[in-house]
Amino acid sequence: MSDQSPAQHYLNDALHWFRYYKKLAERAFAQISDEDFFKTIDTESNSIAVNMKHLAGNMISRWTDFLTTDGEKPERDRDLEFEILPGTTKADMLAYWEQGWKCVFDAVEPPGPDDLMRTIRIRGQDHTVIQAINRQLAHYAYHVGQIVFLAKHLRSTEWKPLSIPRGRSLQFPEYLETNDSDSDRQQRLDVARRFASEVGE
Repeated sequence: MSDQSPAQHYLNDALHWFRYYKKLAERAFAQISDEDFFKTIDTESNSIAVNMKHLAGNMISRWTDFLTTDGEKPERDRDLEFEILPGTTKADMLAYWEQGWKCVFDAVEPPGPDDLMRTIRIRGQDHTVIQAINRQLAHYAYHVGQIVFLAKHLRSTEWKPLSIPRGRSLQFPEYLETNDSDSDRQQRLDVARRFASEVGE
């Protein structure tokens, strides 16, 4: 890491967190039945499927040609992202989810440090590439949190923790010392999940 420029380090870190939030959401909704996937907890809330549809729609709009075109594409129908059309299946939503994330990674992986201060536009407003990336990271984390909350609520006592289980925080440092021999940062994110599965809640 020490031989990276701060700009390159920022880009690598942004990609790391995009991948982390994608994986976190997927581990949550993998625990959900097809029926619960489309459930809401009240009339004002969004289902997991709606959150995914909105995220994917946002991703496709924001990241398609993101260095050269406005991030709010004229063909985007944002209101429709909050509706699940009749006949929509979980498989349909998963395919759309993957399409959205492909746009993210196809856009964020190629830029180099010299691109970070370039000006792009979102809804007619100027952003540096750094500001645009930060804006989307915050947005995705917000909705992934909603997905995790809904999945945990719907699974209730059958929920499998995605991080350190309640009441086990003091055991985790010892577990790290004896089980975490892999220094790769991306792999280290899986340690808490392994710990949760081994000790239970």
